[in-house]
Amino acid sequence: MTEASPLDAAERAVRVLGAGRLPEEWAATPLTVVMPTYNEAGNLPGMADALMALPLPGLSLLVVDDSSPDGTGDLAEDRARHQEETYGRRRMNVLHRTEKDGLGRAYAAGMAKAVEDGAHYVLQMDADGSHPVEKVAELLGVALATDAGVVVGSRYVQGGTLSDAWGAHRKLLSRWANAYAGTILGTRVRDITGGFNLWRADAVRAVDLGSVDSAGYSFQVEMKYRAVRLGFDVMEVPIHFEDRTVGESKMNLMVQLESVVMPWKLRMRGGPRQGSGPGSGSSA
Repeated sequence: MTEASPLDAAERAVRVLGAGRLPEEWAATPLTVVMPTYNEAGNLPGMADALMALPLPGLSLLVVDDSSPDGTGDLAEDRARHQEETYGRRRMNVLHRTEKDGLGRAYAAGMAKAVEDGAHYVLQMDADGSHPVEKVAELLGVALATDAGVVVGSRYVQGGTLSDAWGAHRKLLSRWANAYAGTILGTRVRDITGGFNLWRADAVRAVDLGSVDSAGYSFQVEMKYRAVRLGFDVMEVPIHFEDRTVGESKMNLMVQLESVVMPWKLRMRGGPRQGSGPGSGSSA
C-alpha cells in the first residue's frame, strides 16, 4: 500500500489525468485487456482497433474465445497476426477455449494467463461496446496514482450514467441487483456487479482465481468481495455504460439464479466485513 493519504493520492490522480494524457512511463505500463467473446464477430474488430489506437504502448489485448460458431476466434487470430510488438510483447493474442462454460470461467482463464505472461495490470472489458474505450487510460492513471488494487468503471457513482436505450425496468433491476449484493455482503462498492474493472497483478494473484466458484456474471461480485476481504483498496471512476448495438445478451435464467444465490453463499463463508481492516474502503 502507498504511504500517501487517500486525499493526497486522489489529488495526484486529478493533476495527472487533468493533463489529458498519461506520463510516458505510466503509458508504457504492461496492461492486458482481457476480453471474453462468444459470437462477437460484429463487435470485435471495432473494439480491437479502438484499443490499439489508444496512446498506451504498454497495452495488449487478450481475446478469450469460447469456440464461437460465428468465427470470432478466427477473426481475432487474423487481426492478432497483423499487430506489431511493443516492448517485446505482442499487442494482441487469442486464448481459445473448447467449451462455453460461463463468462466467469472465461475471465478467470484470461486473467490468469495475462498475469502469468507479465501484465502489471489486467482490465476486464466486454466485447460488445458497452464499456467506454476512452476511459481505459483514466482507470490506469487512477490505479497508478492511488496504488489501488482494483479500479472500477462505475455506473453508480456521481457522474456515472446508463444508456438511454435501457428502459426504466432494466435500470431499476440493475440498481436493485447492486443494492441486493452490496447489502448482503456489507460492501460499499457501489457498482459491485459491473464488469469494467482494472486489477493490479498482485490483487489478481491474491484472490486465487482457481478457487472462484462463480461461472457467470456473479464472478464480478465474488471477485470484488474477495478483494475487499483481503484489504485491497477499491476505487470507483464514473463511466457511461452504453447498450450493445450488435448481437444478443448472454444473460439467461441459470446466470440470473446464480447471481441471486451467490451473495448468500459468499456471506455464509464468513470473513471480515468491509471497513474492518486497512485498505478496505471504496472511494468515488
